Amino acid sequence: MPGPEESWWDVDAGPIVRPFARTGGRTRPSRDEFNLITLIIAVPTDGVPRGLEPEHLVILRMCTGAPLSVAEISARLDLPVTVTKVLLGDLLDMGAVHTRAPIALAEAPEIHLLQAVLDGIRKL
Repeated sequence: MPGPEESWWDVDAGPIVRPFARTGGRTRPSRDEFNLITLIIAVPTDGVPRGLEPEHLVILRMCTGAPLSVAEISARLDLPVTVTKVLLGDLLDMGAVHTRAPIALAEAPEIHLLQAVLDGIRKL
């Protein structure tokens, strides 16, 4: 049995701060336009907007130069997606980031077109 000087927590217990504490208790983003593959890119600015939490600043640094998906940001922050969406909503509201739908992939070609290509390759 541990003595009074021993603590019940350790490094393996994980973070002490609950995720919702990082969002001021908010559990829903201000906008409902984020899904897991929505791309986020930071808006280039001369300075850092005021009133940002450390997580906001990390997101801005991560998304400068190249877009990242909501899922990638969440994984890199080691935060639940819902918390990440709240933080992204804050940044979107203050104009610090832009969102972009991922580039749509072309539709799958028709089977007859694939067969014609295969037949052409066989004739070579």
